[in-house]
Amino acid sequence: MQLRDVMAALEKLGNAQTKKTWLTHGATGDLFGVKVGDMKTLMKKLPKEPEERQKLALGLYETGNLDAMYLAGLLADGARMSRKDLDQWAAAARWSMISEYTVPWVAAENPHAPEIARAWIDSKKAHVACAGWSTWSGVVSMQPDEQLDLKELERLLVRVEKEIGSAPHRVRYCMNCFVIALGAGVRPLLAKAKATAKKLGQVEVDVGETACTVPIALAMIEKIEAMGRVGKKRKTMKC
Repeated sequence: MQLRDVMAALEKLGNAQTKKTWLTHGATGDLFGVKVGDMKTLMKKLPKEPEERQKLALGLYETGNLDAMYLAGLLADGARMSRKDLDQWAAAARWSMISEYTVPWVAAENPHAPEIARAWIDSKKAHVACAGWSTWSGVVSMQPDEQLDLKELERLLVRVEKEIGSAPHRVRYCMNCFVIALGAGVRPLLAKAKATAKKLGQVEVDVGETACTVPIALAMIEKIEAMGRVGKKRKTMKC
């Protein structure tokens, strides 16, 4: 399927209720309202050859249509992405589903993921900073502990504790999720992540007119710990 064929398929799969839900959750601009499950079914019909798949992913994201951008993240191989491409994706991510999920999923697969996350969290643009913190969550969830700079991660915990209260609402949310990801994914830093989570308590985030809730970091980490899953690494962040 060519780009135009995929866009036509997405438009056909769109439905008013899903579109209304996405709009309620902050989506803006061009979108059809396609369920993620329907996107995954569509993916089975798309090219399997890596180069074709990557080209299609880049083309889909470039359309600016939110459904296409989300699908692009499911298709793209982050290891094949250039820094320029990733920076462009982060800059164009106008909705939290894209900035906090799609873009970080792909960025976390890149060999330079820590460097990218490090730069993005310093951005003055909240959606880029969100992508940075969420990329860090992907890094600690996927990379073996021996490949991680534990001292840097400790410094990030200190930064969260210091800055979360004054950060923009969505950045707060992503910082809180980073503490959870670190506690769940990096066993040597479990105690320090729990200590930070305890200090954070319930993080207040404006989630608009939705039923979304902000997870309590300490409770989430302790739940994962009780399940014996601390340190279990993920192969991918995509879902």
